[in-house]
Amino acid sequence: MDWLSEVSYFFGGAFLVNAIPHFVSGVMGRPFQSPFARPPGKGLSSSTVNALWGVANFVIAYLLIARVGSFDIRATDNAIAFGVGVLLMAVFSACTFGRFHGGNKPTGS
Repeated sequence: MDWLSEVSYFFGGAFLVNAIPHFVSGVMGRPFQSPFARPPGKGLSSSTVNALWGVANFVIAYLLIARVGSFDIRATDNAIAFGVGVLLMAVFSACTFGRFHGGNKPTGS
């Protein structure tokens, strides 16, 4: 097992998940938090900035997954590394952005 490739697939999964909310918000014309906002990660960036940031994250994910090593989704170690990156970034994003968009409120009455 090539550990450097596995680390690359982990971060590729994280960048792929990070691309989704930024790209979708940008395409929908909605402002969203980004590293370029003031304060970073808390303030809102324009839809154009988010669309560009989303595309940049897609490109980074592609480079980390498809251009490092020989990613094979059927190889358990590759799939686990990628999946853990996806899972951790998804939970981190849900917790972080949920504070700003009402996603961390308890459900029920």
